[in-house]
Amino acid sequence: QVQLVESGGGVVQAGGSLRLSCAASGRTSSISTMGWFRQAPGKEREFVTAINFEAGSTLYTDSAKGRFTISRDNVKNTVYLQMNSLKPEDTAVYYCAFRTYGLGSSLSSYDYWGQGTQVTVSS
Repeated sequence: QVQLVESGGGVVQAGGSLRLSCAASGRTSSISTMGWFRQAPGKEREFVTAINFEAGSTLYTDSAKGRFTISRDNVKNTVYLQMNSLKPEDTAVYYCAFRTYGLGSSLSSYDYWGQGTQVTVSS
């Protein structure tokens, strides 16, 4: 079992920045890829970005490219999401998740999920 705990959400004005963290504990040796997803009110959960824990390779959705940066600390088993130039449409609950193989954006391919952290961007 792997436990994921997100932190760092909050309320920020448009144009501002937030840094989310996701700490993994338990059988972390099984983690290959960690990803960030988000779910806005009334919408489906969607992929944002992912990182391969060993290689550090990354994958971003178009809306995240150039504004969001995913990184990881292999010693702390933690992944980060630096979000800059935030827009009101970025408002959502952000979830981290992991899967046991390479990069991908399919929600159903991620095995374990955190509880989510709320990000609210005011205009």
